[in-house]
This record gives sequence, C-alpha cells and structure tokens, in this order.
Amino acid sequence: MTKKIEIKVSLEVFSKEEWTEEDAGLIEKARSVLENAHAPYSNFLVGAALLLEDGNVFAANNQENASFPVGICAERAVLSYAMGNFPHVRPLKIAIVAKRRLDGELATVTPCGLCRQTINEYEVKFNHPIEILMLNPQEEILKASGIDQLLPFKFNDLNS
Repeated sequence: MTKKIEIKVSLEVFSKEEWTEEDAGLIEKARSVLENAHAPYSNFLVGAALLLEDGNVFAANNQENASFPVGICAERAVLSYAMGNFPHVRPLKIAIVAKRRLDGELATVTPCGLCRQTINEYEVKFNHPIEILMLNPQEEILKASGIDQLLPFKFNDLNS
C-alpha cells in the first residue's frame, strides 16, 4: 500500500498597524543595512536583522562575488556572525527585507535553500524555533513561526 506524507505550512500576515514594537524594530534594523549590500551583479539588495535571547540585535546584508558561489546571503551572514561570537545565546527572530536597486521597490523574499538549512541548524542546536519575518511591498510582515513553515522536509527530518 502506498503511503502519503502531508505537512501543512502557513504564514501569518500582519499589517503595519498590527506590528509589535519588537518586530518593527527588527524590520527597521534589517532595512537600515540594505544600501550597504555589495550586489553589483544582481542589483538585488537584502538586509537581515537577528534578535538574540539576551536582547542583542545584529544586522548584515548580502555580499556578492564575481565567483557567484563565493557570495553570502544576508541571513547567513548575520547568523554566522552572531553564532560565531555568541554561540550559547539562542536566536529568537530573524527579519528579512529586500529591494531591487534599479527601481527601488521592495521585493517579497523568503530565505533561499541554503539559508533555510542554516536557520534549521540553529533551531536544532537550541531545540527551539526561530521566527522569520519577511517584509513585503505592502509593508506587511509575513511571519513564519519557524523554519518548518518554509522547509517542511528538513534534512534532519529524513530519519526521525
């Protein structure tokens, strides 16, 4: 008999009037580093801000390289910095803001596959989900309660 595995995923959508003060601060921190992104090839700017359990907030942006696999996404840049320097402090939330340099418009993005797996690594390490906030052009926050909402069949789930 054939088995079927189903997983339901969902995002919550929050209008600007519904943002919490904490979420608003994290989105603004991510937005503040957009223009510093090194994206001469794609002209696609991404900023990310990470809130740690101790209240520290760190931000980073994407850094491209002519040898495309060498670049790093904003999400992995901020997670790498925070976890390299504060390896025992649990990450709580990550906010992502993106825009196209050429038209200046915000773009709705979710973390790429590499970033999703990186977020998963820290959820596993701390045995706790990391909220993911993504800003869209309508100034709404798309909120995932954890990486399982964006990566339902995670690498570590295959044998569990």
